[in-house]
Amino acid sequence: MPTTIKTGSAIRTLFLLFGAVVITTLVSGCTPAPQVWRLSGATMGTSYHITLVDVPATLDKTGLQQEIDAELVRVNQEMSTYIDDSELMRFNRGPVGEAVPVSAPLADVVALSLDIYQRSSGAFDITVGPLVNLWGFGPQPEPDQIPTAVEIETLLAQIGSDALTVERNPDRITRSRPVEIDLSAIAKGHGVDRVALLLEARGARNYLVEIGGELRSRGKNPQGLDWRIGIESPDPSGRVVQRPIAISGKSVATSGDYRNYYERDGVRYAHSIDPRTGRPLQHRLASVTVIADDCAEADGLATALNVLGAEAGLQLAERENLAVFMLVKTDKGFEERYSSAFAPYLEKSES
Repeated sequence: MPTTIKTGSAIRTLFLLFGAVVITTLVSGCTPAPQVWRLSGATMGTSYHITLVDVPATLDKTGLQQEIDAELVRVNQEMSTYIDDSELMRFNRGPVGEAVPVSAPLADVVALSLDIYQRSSGAFDITVGPLVNLWGFGPQPEPDQIPTAVEIETLLAQIGSDALTVERNPDRITRSRPVEIDLSAIAKGHGVDRVALLLEARGARNYLVEIGGELRSRGKNPQGLDWRIGIESPDPSGRVVQRPIAISGKSVATSGDYRNYYERDGVRYAHSIDPRTGRPLQHRLASVTVIADDCAEADGLATALNVLGAEAGLQLAERENLAVFMLVKTDKGFEERYSSAFAPYLEKSES
């Protein structure tokens, strides 16, 4: 955890690194600090970190931690592909061509996923799991040989979110063909939202919730200032802040391929699979950060824009007024690109 200290001052800046964002907190020795709780734990194959400021007097720290852990267990039990008897896995083994009753949270996340699928022209697809596994980025180990064109085309014919229909009141999902749903590209964001809503239901008004690098904030930090994060630069020498942004009241998610990849015969294969081609991404977009009201939407959109690439991704961002920041690989390093809706966050941070 890098720390910078200003000589002769009581103020220091701490950079807390989570995934591809860096959370910054200003600490002053001159101002009485409000009550601050920091909670953390394991979930979804990663970790969560929560900072709660001006804690309501009605809350008990141990009890709140237990509530948060229980809520995250529920999210996993609903949406994990690593829990054999999760609701999602039971659905994946269920009947085809029939409307299957599901919980409201599962219906919510699948409906949002289908919305992003349509908005991104198929770049975000929650049925892409078999192709991810084929390329060795799922539970299966990395392949000794890259998949053949026949293997890829065979799976491409089998996947597609167009096979899914969500009905509400009552909540039901139908598969028109035997596709399997994998929510790993959006479930962490949904988990962040669930924890944030739990905190608000318990009276919290100033908090930051982070799971595996995806986060949501509200109110003020321990110094009464807006929550700030630093977008991470894909620097091979270590985690370096590319841009600081103020994000109070918003959610942030980042997607990128610069850490998760393997090489075969001198060719680099990144973990993100384009569901339209069945192959790993080959463009020069290194990372994309999305700011939105809800973390689940930011999470899904970050993946969709990462698949689309810089040009098509920014076109979508401008068309839908999305706050998007991209780092694009060049021969000299990385180039910043961002949407019109993202510019105010940079200006606010620099003021």
